Amino acid sequence: MSELIEGYLGKSIDGKKSKMPARLDFIQSASGLFLGLFMWLHMLFVSTILVSEDFFNSVVHFLELKFVYDNPIMSYITSFLAACVLIIFIVHAALAMRKFPINFRQYQLLRTHSKKMKHEDTTLWWVQAFTGFVMFFLGSAHLIFIITNADKISADMSGERVVNHFMWLFYIVLLICVELHGSIGLYRLCVKWGWFEGKNARESRKKLKRAKWAISAFFLALGVLSLAAFAKIGFENYQIQANAMIKNYNGANHEYTI
Repeated sequence: MSELIEGYLGKSIDGKKSKMPARLDFIQSASGLFLGLFMWLHMLFVSTILVSEDFFNSVVHFLELKFVYDNPIMSYITSFLAACVLIIFIVHAALAMRKFPINFRQYQLLRTHSKKMKHEDTTLWWVQAFTGFVMFFLGSAHLIFIITNADKISADMSGERVVNHFMWLFYIVLLICVELHGSIGLYRLCVKWGWFEGKNARESRKKLKRAKWAISAFFLALGVLSLAAFAKIGFENYQIQANAMIKNYNGANHEYTI
């Protein structure tokens, strides 16, 4: 047990510096990079609803390989992929929690340090930490729902969930947290590992920050438009069902009157 604690703190039992913290940092960065890129691909996939309902459904069928074998059992491919993402998501969250303040005193010190420095990147870290905390619950719930309901992914069913089950609020909060957390995380990865640094590191960081805000704005707008499209589908289907019920009710009353 003592070896594990010493390794976690950065020293091995023989007094040498442990490589474990560096390895954990690498795993955290790699998992964060995967999740950030996956987030972008997922948003592009969801945004196909802006083209048409049929196009969205055809993309779902394509990703489930139903063009090879058209059977509902192929939906389990989505369940498997969502389960893999959930595992990576939990691993990333667990590693990220190593850097959170573990008590109120540490929180006060960090907050004081942040206020004195007034450093924009430190503020971004706070935003990333807060959105990550919210995402741990909402993101996990979303992935678990996908795992257990992979056969219910379609334009109509998604629209129904957004409107009839009042999931629009859930998705709005998740969308904001995901886009902010992911874009900040990818920006911090570029800074941490020196990607796209160039000859002038300060100027490169400014360009990366501008790109980060542009990407955040783009994907937030894309997400809101996609959510609005699902809400429109759900509302239209609700109206059709309500009109059909009213028609059936009036027809039954007319027959009863006669």
